[in-house]
Amino acid sequence: MLEEYNWAGNLRYSPEEITQPASIDEVRETVAAAAAVRTLGTRHSFNGIADTPGVLVNLEKLGGPMVLDADARTVTVNAGTRYGEVAGFLVEHGFALHNMASLPHISVGGAVATATHGSGTGNLAQAVAALELVTADGGLLRVDRSSPDFSGMVVPLGALGVVTRITLDIEPAYEVRQDVFTDLPWAAVEEHFDTITTAAYSVSIFGNLTGAAASQVWLKSRMDREQPYAGRQDFFGAAASDVPRNPVPGMSPVNCTGQLGVPGSWSDRLSHFRLGFMPSNGDELQSEYLVDRASAVEALRALRAMSGRIAPLLLVAEIRTVAADDLWLSTSYGRDTVAFHFTWKPRQDAVEALLPELEAALAPSRARPHWGKLFTLEHAQLLQLYPRLGDFQQLARRLDPERKFVNPFLARKVLPAGLLAG
Repeated sequence: MLEEYNWAGNLRYSPEEITQPASIDEVRETVAAAAAVRTLGTRHSFNGIADTPGVLVNLEKLGGPMVLDADARTVTVNAGTRYGEVAGFLVEHGFALHNMASLPHISVGGAVATATHGSGTGNLAQAVAALELVTADGGLLRVDRSSPDFSGMVVPLGALGVVTRITLDIEPAYEVRQDVFTDLPWAAVEEHFDTITTAAYSVSIFGNLTGAAASQVWLKSRMDREQPYAGRQDFFGAAASDVPRNPVPGMSPVNCTGQLGVPGSWSDRLSHFRLGFMPSNGDELQSEYLVDRASAVEALRALRAMSGRIAPLLLVAEIRTVAADDLWLSTSYGRDTVAFHFTWKPRQDAVEALLPELEAALAPSRARPHWGKLFTLEHAQLLQLYPRLGDFQQLARRLDPERKFVNPFLARKVLPAGLLAG
């Protein structure tokens, strides 16, 4: 058994073999020969979604350049490429992404496959214009927005094949300023929720859900758009910070992106953390639930009501909004959402014991869990939350009839064997 762990160190992978193919042909040979296979990204999942008892395919060394199409306004990259690397390439050519992962350290393929939402606006998967994947028989399939079932294939959870290349929409480069305010009253958040969360291109509210105020609110404002709160010294009762800050209490701001209202490239502001430093806290666990925006204040009140049980396990919570999309297994499918993100202390047993209570509190808001983080909802509950899950099951059956890409996590949560039999 190989000694391989995820980024947080809370999960040990269980493959017989890990491969690092240098070409698409090597990926095809590996997949065709394997009985069970999964793709390993930058190991930033906190559950077993990427694990397999068979072969793990690590795409970090996959050969092939990034390809910019300025006329089509797209860039094509290997799925194992990190967002920070894509950003650096685009900056050199005067282009940008609409959004960035909070951690530029994570891979494009892994983030897209789990509908990770990044710094705000639409999630990262919404930028996907085309993708290329190796199917169960070793074949190579390319699909784009004109292809049947494309909306079902963009957020595949690794269940449809090994995604090798991804084409992303891009736009002209822009600058962003980041302003941080402290001690935002929870009463103001509840009363002015829509105004606060639309006050900038990206808005993040941080705190532990207790007390009278959120500890921080980060506003990322695009310099090419109106910025009504840029340069303000107050924000709904919160005061402008005159020093850089880390959202995690007690952590140094040195690894965070530039603040204090100083404009900088989108690539240096949309992420919370800088590529050249250790991301976030490191010694942590994470969960995230995305609720219907219409019930966000109700969900916040429910979480605040149980904050006495949440806070002792919490490093920090974050609240952000994400625009609706049409991607079948996206956490924002068919509705504008509000994400409640929890960065937990590394106490997995205690966190997992709390999650059913937290999920019950959010159930009236139809909370969908982030696929790559800790949650306890099972297939029957997820089936009620994702209207197109049945369609995805049929798509998986068609592309992977032998269930080569179905690991124990997917068998429990998404693709139970009985539904794909016959």
